[in-house]
Amino acid sequence: MIFGKHINRYYLKYGWMLLLGLLALVMVDYAQLKVPEFYRMVVNGLNTGTTEVDGANVAFTMDVLLDKICLPLIIVIVMIVGGRFLWRIGFFGAAVRVERDLRDRMFDHCKDLSQQYYQVNKVGNLMSLFTNDLETVQDCYGNGILMTMDALFLGGLAFIKMFRMNWTLTLFSMIPMLFLFIGAMTVGRRMSKKWEERQAAFSALSDFSQESFSGIAVIKAFAKEAKELLAFKKLNKKNEEVNVSFVRMSTLMHISVTLFIESVMCVILGYGGYLIHEGVFNAGKMIEFIGYFTSIVWPIMAISMLVEMHARGKASLKRISELLDADIDVKDSEEVEKREAANDPAMHPVIKGDIEFRHLNFSFPGTDLEVLHDISFKIKAGENVGLIGKTGTGKTTIVDLIARTYNVPDGTIFVDGIDVNQMPIHELRSHIAYVPQDNFLFSETIGSNIAFAFVDADDTDSIEHAASMAAVHDNIMEFPERYKTVLGERGVTVSGGQKQRISIARALMKNAEILILDDSVSAVDTKTEHTILENLRKERAGKTTILIAHRITTIEHMDKIIYIEDGEIVDVGSHHELIGRCPRYAEMVEMQRLEDERKERA
Repeated sequence: MIFGKHINRYYLKYGWMLLLGLLALVMVDYAQLKVPEFYRMVVNGLNTGTTEVDGANVAFTMDVLLDKICLPLIIVIVMIVGGRFLWRIGFFGAAVRVERDLRDRMFDHCKDLSQQYYQVNKVGNLMSLFTNDLETVQDCYGNGILMTMDALFLGGLAFIKMFRMNWTLTLFSMIPMLFLFIGAMTVGRRMSKKWEERQAAFSALSDFSQESFSGIAVIKAFAKEAKELLAFKKLNKKNEEVNVSFVRMSTLMHISVTLFIESVMCVILGYGGYLIHEGVFNAGKMIEFIGYFTSIVWPIMAISMLVEMHARGKASLKRISELLDADIDVKDSEEVEKREAANDPAMHPVIKGDIEFRHLNFSFPGTDLEVLHDISFKIKAGENVGLIGKTGTGKTTIVDLIARTYNVPDGTIFVDGIDVNQMPIHELRSHIAYVPQDNFLFSETIGSNIAFAFVDADDTDSIEHAASMAAVHDNIMEFPERYKTVLGERGVTVSGGQKQRISIARALMKNAEILILDDSVSAVDTKTEHTILENLRKERAGKTTILIAHRITTIEHMDKIIYIEDGEIVDVGSHHELIGRCPRYAEMVEMQRLEDERKERA
């Protein structure tokens, strides 16, 4: 069995299934222990011509064989078969439900974890939690309960019957079992550490494989297949070594169990033979005693298996618990949660798109280095605003903070005059459409990707309209399946420019009050860029649009441009205003103009 704060609740939740399994198991164990009695009756009947039935010796006839042995044995067999079916439903059915519930809880928790968590914990490691570790916990829950209860009931009942037959022989046969139990407990602690090492090695191997498959185009482009293969072989070798080490210890324990059991059989045959010689036992009772011991062997072996299973389950549950216990650092405050629970209308304001930063200073979690210094600016609802600056100046961080991707100090960012910390995160993000630098597309149809913000993805007219506004409709119509074309992993089926425009279409279809485009037209040609920007101005008239760009030509016609350097706002104004009063902006404009001229001459 396996215990922990994240799994204990399921013993009560699925208690009715466990009770069903337990009752069926007791019935099976009771029926199994009737079989050695039939062995005794047959052996004594064949040897002496008489057998004991209900405490009285009777002649061993065909009627006795059929009525007192064969017919009851058939009933016992039916009970065993039916009971085993029922305990499988009870124990294993509960275990499958526990795995499902845990997986749901893990995924639900993962969706609330911040970006910082996923920067530290890799995808391969997380996937191993959802596969290997969950399967281990499920196995320990179902099989663990079965083995524990079976060891208690079958082992206990068999021991009682053996003790009643001859307490001296029973105690002699149990002495090696005591040493076996002590040894199993000692080995179990080492096996737990070995299993943790095994899971860590598997996680590293999974993560490397996932990254290699995702970046296979880069690997081929740099002709680094051999290098990646050597790195994989090294991880695979490590995985093999820790697995072999675990299996070696597990096998050693199982061999030791077999050795102890065979040694006990020698004791039974030796001392039991002496009892038969002295007339204490007869051949039938000896067979009956061996039958009970055979029944008790499984519980004893189950104990050793439980030690191994508990070691594996404990290690896997520990890894799962680390995920479920991971802090959700970007979340609503307790005050916001209480007001939302009370259905406070203020928690669901009508958003127009006003944005204001007030003297914001920001450092990424876990660091003391400020990446944004004294950021202050205002964006009016309906304005088209461009953010520009050198790479790494904090443009993406600013728009991430608008969507509360990270925590921000109170009183520094306002949407429609409301502090973003006083608004439910879900409510805030429902009014924002975001096209990030990494234009992630799901492995679904193009239509489903565009309509991602909606439950109903069958609004063909709206999907095609959004695609037209993003200047990608004509490209989609060239595919054989058109909008029903299924994209490859992360959208590898389409080109970089098409991926960008499909992402823009997805954001446009949401029709949010605030649209953020993070360098989202960098992979398209100048003509297509002009078309998209014109469509944005027409389609989103009266709604706020923020566009991060590196090319001046992309944002020069915006209502307002925010020029950023080294995490600070240098100036805010229109294109012509910044050229006239901001030397650094004017220098950037001139440098890009000269670069464009060189490209034209080339």
